[in-house]
Parts: sequence; C-alpha cells; structure tokens
Amino acid sequence: MASTVTLEDALSNVDLLEELPLPDQQPCIEPLPSSLMYQPNFNTNFEDRNAFVTGIARYIEQATIHSSMVMGFGLYLMDGNQSNIYKMDAKKRINLTKIDKFFKQLQVVPLFGDMQIELARYIKTSAHFEENKSRWSCTSTGSSPQYNICEQMIQIREDHMRFISELARYSNSEVVTGSGRQEAQKTDQEYRKLFDLALQGMQLLSQWSAHVMEVYSWKLVHPTDKYSNKECPDNAEEYERATRYNYTSEEKFALVEVMAMIKGLQVLMGRMESVFNHAIRHTIYSGLQDFAQLTLRDPLRQAIKRKKNVVQSVLQAIRKTICDWETGREPPNDPALRGEKDPKGGFDIKVPRRAVGPSSTQLYMVRTMLESLIADKSGSKKTLRSSLEGPTIIDMEKFHRESFFYTHLLNFSETLQQCCDLSQLWFREFFLELTMGRRIQFPIEMSMPWILTDHILETKEASMMEYVLYPLDLYNDSAHYALTKFKKQFLYDEIEAEVNLCFDQFVYKLADQIFAYYKILAGSLLLDKRLRADCKNQGANIPWPSSNRYETLLKQRHVQLLGRSIDLNRLITQRVSAALYKSLELAINRFESEDLTSIVELEGLLDINRMTHKLLSKFLTLDSMDAMFREANHNVSAPYGRITLHVFWELNYDFLPNYCYNGSTNRFVRTVLPFSQEFQRDKPPNAQPQYLYGSKTLNLAYSSIYGFYRNFVGPPHIKAMCRLLGYQGIAVVMEELLKVVKSLLQGTIMQYVKTLMEVMPKICRLPRHEYGSPGILEFFHHQLKDIVEYAELKTVCFQNLREVGNALLFCLLSEQSLSQEEVCDLLHAAPFQNILPRVHVKEGERLDAKMKRLEAKYTALHLVPLIERLGTPQQIAIAREGDLLTKERLCCGLSMFEVILTRVRGFLDDPIWRGPLPSNGVMHVDECVEFHRLWSAMQFVYCIPVGAHEFTVEQCFGDGLHWAGCMIISLLGQQRRFDILDFSYHLLKVQKHDGKDEIIKSVPLKKMVDRIRKFQVLNDEIFAILNKYLKSGDGENMPVEHVRCFQPPIHQSLASN
Repeated sequence: MASTVTLEDALSNVDLLEELPLPDQQPCIEPLPSSLMYQPNFNTNFEDRNAFVTGIARYIEQATIHSSMVMGFGLYLMDGNQSNIYKMDAKKRINLTKIDKFFKQLQVVPLFGDMQIELARYIKTSAHFEENKSRWSCTSTGSSPQYNICEQMIQIREDHMRFISELARYSNSEVVTGSGRQEAQKTDQEYRKLFDLALQGMQLLSQWSAHVMEVYSWKLVHPTDKYSNKECPDNAEEYERATRYNYTSEEKFALVEVMAMIKGLQVLMGRMESVFNHAIRHTIYSGLQDFAQLTLRDPLRQAIKRKKNVVQSVLQAIRKTICDWETGREPPNDPALRGEKDPKGGFDIKVPRRAVGPSSTQLYMVRTMLESLIADKSGSKKTLRSSLEGPTIIDMEKFHRESFFYTHLLNFSETLQQCCDLSQLWFREFFLELTMGRRIQFPIEMSMPWILTDHILETKEASMMEYVLYPLDLYNDSAHYALTKFKKQFLYDEIEAEVNLCFDQFVYKLADQIFAYYKILAGSLLLDKRLRADCKNQGANIPWPSSNRYETLLKQRHVQLLGRSIDLNRLITQRVSAALYKSLELAINRFESEDLTSIVELEGLLDINRMTHKLLSKFLTLDSMDAMFREANHNVSAPYGRITLHVFWELNYDFLPNYCYNGSTNRFVRTVLPFSQEFQRDKPPNAQPQYLYGSKTLNLAYSSIYGFYRNFVGPPHIKAMCRLLGYQGIAVVMEELLKVVKSLLQGTIMQYVKTLMEVMPKICRLPRHEYGSPGILEFFHHQLKDIVEYAELKTVCFQNLREVGNALLFCLLSEQSLSQEEVCDLLHAAPFQNILPRVHVKEGERLDAKMKRLEAKYTALHLVPLIERLGTPQQIAIAREGDLLTKERLCCGLSMFEVILTRVRGFLDDPIWRGPLPSNGVMHVDECVEFHRLWSAMQFVYCIPVGAHEFTVEQCFGDGLHWAGCMIISLLGQQRRFDILDFSYHLLKVQKHDGKDEIIKSVPLKKMVDRIRKFQVLNDEIFAILNKYLKSGDGENMPVEHVRCFQPPIHQSLASN
C-alpha cells in the first residue's frame, strides 16, 4: 500500500506506456505546458475497452441506459416464430408493462456523436406488434418530460445553487483563505464530508450532462418541419431541421445555462482537486480498513465457529487482500480467528489512518469476492448468502454499493473530465453520410456550438451574455475527444477549421455589439434632459440602453480554445479602435459634405465619441482620443487638418459671399438674393446608427436638436469652430481670410472706387438750412445722379464690400469666442496657480488672516511647487512653461482683432483712398476726393427707400456692407469728417428741424430720413466697436497729437496797409 513507486515497478510497467499519446503524435497547435514525466499505469485489471461503444463513458458502469437497449433488442429477438413475448407476459415470465414504462420514460438512447436509437423501434419491428399495438404506450408520438429541458431547469437551478453554496463554504476555508485545518488535524467525519461532496458533485455533473445529451439526441430523432416552425424553409436539409430550426429560444438559453453550470462547476471542483484527492484517499482507506479489520470479524468468527469453510476462506481472502495491519501482520491472538468470543474487556484492534487508495486489483478482487458472498442468485441452488446473518448482509451490501464509486473517485481528474464531456454535440458524421456525398461538411449555421453562441449574440440577452464563451468550450471537448478517443486527425482538423471561422465571427459580432452599446450609452448620457422629458410628456419615449454584462467578457485575457490562450480583450480592443476611428472619420466626412452650420453637429458627434472612448477605456487599452482624432483629421504631421481646410473652404466659397449679418441677433443668415454660383458638395456618406449617435431613436433626437442650428451662423457655431480648430487652425483661417480681404480691397473694390470717384461731383457743398429738407434732397439727388444710376453699385460693388465686412465680422466673433474660452480656462486654472479670489470680510475680521487660511487650504493644489518637488526635470520645465503662459494670457489681454485691423490698414496704401493733400493744408471740406465722401454717396443710395416688391440692401447684404465701409473710414482716420460732412446726415438734421414730408423724384422724404437715422445708429455702433480696438493700441504709440498752428485772421482794413 506504499504510495511511492520504485524504479523496478516503473520499468515492469513499461509495456503499458506504449498506449500513451506521445507529443510528436499530437497536432501542431500551441498546447498547455505539460511535464515530460510519464505516470506508470498500475491499473492491472483486464478491461475489454472495445466491448463498449465509444462516447458513452458516463453510462458504462451503471449501464442504466444500455440495459434499456439490451431489453429492447432482447424483446425483438425473442418475439418471433419460435416464441411470443405477449404469451410470456401472460404467463408472467416477463413484465411488458414495466418494460413499457421504462421505454416511455427513456425514448431515445444516445450512442455516440449524432447516432442514437429509439427504443420503441425495437417494439415496432417485432413480429407480433401490429395485433398488440394498443398494449404499448411508448410507441406514441408524444415526448417524455425528460426531454423538456425548460421544465427541468427549475430543479437543476435549485441543485446547482445548493451545491455551489456548499462547495463555496469548503472552498473558502480550504483554498482561498487558508484558514482550514491542517490535513493531519482533520477528523474522519470531516474527510467523509469532503468525500461525499466530491461524489455529489460528480453525480450532479453527470446527471446534467446526460440531460443535455438526451435532449440533443431526442431532437436529432425528431427534426422539425415548416408546419411546426414557420422559420424553417421548405428546402432545409435534414440536419438543419434537426439542429438549426429545432430549438426554441427558451430551449437554447436553457441548454447554454446548463452548459455554463457544468463547465463552471468543473472549474470550481478542479481548483479543489488536491483537497478532494486527499480526502478521497483517506476516506477510502479508512472505509476499506474498518470494513476488513472490524466489520468482517464477526462474520469470520461465526463462519469458523459453525465450520462454514467456504465462507471462512472467502472472508480470510478478503482480509489478506486488503488489510493494512498496524503491526504489519494480523494479530495472532485475535479470539475471532479461533471462533471464540471477545474477552469482557474487549479485544482492541487499532486501525491506522493513511491517505492511500487501494490498487485497482485489490479493489476488484475484494468487490468480486464480496459479491460472491451476498449474491442472491447463483449457478447452484444454494447460495453463500444463506450462511450469513441479516445485519452482516446489510453491512456487506452497504460497503459493496459505496465501493462501486471508489474507482472513479480515485481517478478524480479523469472522471471529472468524463462527467463534463459534451463533445458529442459537435459530431455529425452520421448525418454527413446521409447526404450521400452532397456535403463534405455542414456550415457553421447548423453547428450546435455556434447556434447557441450566435443566439446569445443576436438576442443580446443581458442575463446570458456572461455565458457566451461556454458554448465555444464544446469545441475543446470535441477536439479532445477526436484526438484521444477517436484518434482521428481529420476530425480535429475539421473542428479547428470551424473554430477559426466561428471565433472570427464571434469577435466581430461581439466587438460590434460592445461598441454599439457604449455608443448608445454615451449618446443617452449627453442627450439634453429637457428634450427627453418633453418627449416623454408628448408620449414619445427615448429609452435608456438596458444594462448589459459586457464588463465580464472585456476582462477575459486568457480564453482557452484548442490549446491556445487567446487574449479576448486585445482582439476586441483592435476592433473597437477601428470602429472608433471609423466613427471619427464619418463625422468629419459628414461635415465635409455640408455647409458651415453643421460644425455644431460635428462637435456633438465628436463629444459622443469622446464619451464612448472614456467609457470603453475603463476596460480596454485604447489609443488616446486626441491621437485618434488627429489621425482621422489627417493632422498627425500636417500643420492643419481636414476640418480647418473645410472651414476655410466654406468661409471663402459660401459664407463670405452668401450670408448676411444681423447685428440685432448677432447672427449670419443666408441671403435672399445670392450673387455667386451654388456651391457643389459631396453627397453625405451613409452609415449605420452605431457610427453616428448610437441608435435610430438617438439619431432622430440629435438631428432634431442640431436642426435648430442649420439656418444661421452665430456664436454657437463660432465657439464650436474655435474649440475644434484650436489656436493653430484659427491662425491659418485668419491668415487666409486676410489674403481674401487684401485681394478684394486692392483688386475689385479699388477699381470700383476709382471708377466711382470719377463720376462723383468734384465739389459738393452742404446746402444751407434755408433751402429746406425737400430742396436739399433734390439737390443731393441731382448731384449724385451718376452714382444713383450706376448699375453695378448695388450688385457687384456692394457684394465685394459685403464679403470684406463678413470676413471682418467673422474675425471679431472668433475673437469674442476665444476670449470666453480663455476666461473659462483661466478660471479653471486659478486654484492650481495659487490665484485666489478676495474673500468677503465681516466687520472685525482681518483680510490677511482669512487669505492665509484660504492659501493654506489650497496649497496642496498648487501645481508648480508640487511638480518641482516630485517630478522629473522635463515635467518641471513643462509645468513652469504652462504656468507662465497661463499667467501671461491673464495679464496681457491679447487682442487678435486689433492685429487684423492693423494688417488691413496696411492694404489701404493706394492714394485713391486718401486723395491729394488739401489746398488749405488741413482737410478737404467741399471737395469729393476722399473715400468718406464716396461712402456718403453710397450711403445716400442705399438709404433711398425701395419699392413694394424689391429687396432692401439689408435683405441682400446685411450689416457686413456697413462694417466694410465703416472699417475703411476708421482705418483711414476719416470718421469725424464723415460724421460732419455726410450728405445723408445733413439731410437728417434739416428734416428733423423742419419736419417736412414730400415725395421728391419718387423718393418719399420721411421714409428716407427714417432709414438714414437707422443707419446712423448702426454706423455709430460700428465706429464705437472699431475705435475700442484701434484706440487700445494707438494710445501708447502716438507721442503727440497732430496740431497745426494758424496765424490769426487779418481784418480787411489792415490788409490793404
């Protein structure tokens, strides 16, 4: 009974090693690491393994299933010409009712793979079945409850929960916490509990595996059809009808759940293998020794006393076979060996305790000899059982029943594998043969492992998502069986090929689902809460995504499949990264196919993708969002990306020529009368919902939100653009806009200015008030007749000025948006730079004391000292530079618009803008040679009221036209002259004084004056804004004011002298 193996023993068994599969006979896959140490096989019993059909290992010993098959085949053989089973039943030689009951309960016997047999078929094909058909209930078409897996799930779940709870209690104490007792300190009862737990686990696992196989076999025998299942097509193959269309959704989920229980429990029991093995060997040893040394003493004493020589020899043979005496030999002074009673003090036999199991021969011989004693049927009429007493027989039968499990429990690991083996669900050789060569192999849609896996993925059932890997474990079982039992390489190759295909599909579908789920979650989190509430009140519910358990799958880094260890997390990361990149690419493509108003939607899409990235980054190691965005924006090495290019493209070709600015709403709207050709864009790309906002409902919700931003360009669009482009992108756009402005001012606009200056009156004095407003209007109308009638003034000339004005306004609004963003940044940065707001001080409190307390409170947040203390030199340098930049931005109050105005002033270098030097040395008063006089003429033109069905200048060009004119006047330093000498303003003053209203040359005076007043207010507002930026820079640079000194005037009387 020694547990060690000598070299002699190992060498004597060397011939048994020939059957072991050597590594070079295995297929070329990456296996689990295994030692090169061979274990000698001490199973010395003869066992004709070929006598059993392969694939029914869990039924071999108990033979419950195959006894039914034997009964069926036996009845078929007996019922013939020579004998009649129904006459035998009448004579009570056999009991057909009992057999019928068995056959009704177990209708189909699994053989192996996809082969099985219906027991009722034996009865149906027997000779005398037709006339006795009514006696059999097993031949009816109804199914037994045994094949309804859904009904059995309640009991299976209860058993699983109860056993798992019990196992967890032992597992925590034995394996996890290490708080269990040392092996030597455990009692026999504690070992017995662990022994019973291992046995109960094996029995449950084999019972559940048998359920799965029986359901599968029954389904193969009873394929569905188009009448039973509407989804089943007419041309479906036999195997397809038996697998793909033969299970309801509930049955698929039930099968997956049972498989998960089997495989999960297998892992848990496998972890406790060392604990169980020790307990099993200890319990078996104590059971055998107690039985042989103590229990058999009384029967042996009685046999010797009554001289039952055969019984005595058998009992002594059992003891000699199995007994491990404490002293090394049987006690010679044992009274029982002489047939005598024990003395009054009793005869003490100390049975040792060891964790050593018997050899297979010992166990086999003991059980065989014991069976010969208690068998109630024998070849001879008299049995040895009659020589034994009742209590003895009970003890022997109990030991005989229990010892049946010893062989299996001693081979714990192998038996556990057999109990959980579901490999037969994949094999389909029998059905392939039935196709008569039309099929080499069935597609994965008909394969049970993939059917179950795909069903979970398609239904997206949250409670089942954690089980999705268990059906794939069936491939491991099948591959193991193909190699170790069938020993067929081609079967393994087919399994491997299917696994490669299925796993690719699995990862593709799973990654797609995970990405879609987190995209919907991100879209739902960022959706406006008020919109959701309003929709709910209107009866349109925008659902939140139902919680799913993808987290468990995302944590899987060592999925074992056909000997390979697969990092599922990494595979999903690759696909999710590609999907995120595709989403970003799509968002930018959509922006490129639409006008500038869609930039708000672009930012919304990018925000949702950023949130998706944030949610997924908890489980996946993704590239940074900024890096992915730069790649999608083609901005990795280029100085500016696709968004910047498209923004400028839209500004230049659509925004500047086609939008009108409204100062009241601070928005640009599309003009009613376009002067440029319609801009052709690419067609927007089509996309699945998960690449946009997540789902169709969310797409609709967000489209309705961003639809409100579609018909104008305003602060929301400019702010979005500033955030997306950043300083570098804005600088590029501004530089390009300045080039556009330069080309317009020095090109078309300057040509029109020269042309219009030629048709302007050389001298145009402002008439005296005595003429009255009608007279003054008529005077100016006559003086400016050529300007009023100039055809291209209200079209091309105003259009070009509008483009300059729009460019200027865009720069101003960008400046304002940037300032807001910077102020927000500065406020966020303040606590980290030790910039603290002054606190409110009550009477009697000291400001410096409160500030010191506040500084002490926020010292831990002060970034630069923290980095200087803990960071690397590179980090310290970066922190100091960042701190300096932020403080400089706060102090400088940098203005981009001022720089732009200065640059534009440089474009106005042609003499035509300023005119020749005045003859009086100060300024031109009545001469029309400066730009402000031309702008006065233009203003007079657009102040003339239009007809009922004509467009006003505001409708056609917006405020951009006036911004262009006022900007040029301001930059030329002609604003005050314009305010004093403007034609329209003079008319306004006079009309305000005399209050007349007449129609002069088809021009209603009152209406015109109202328009002049409106534009005067607008001009004043524009000049005020421009002067704010211009004066802020001029204050430091102008050392002295330009003052010219004149001689005092000389009276005429003195002039002659």
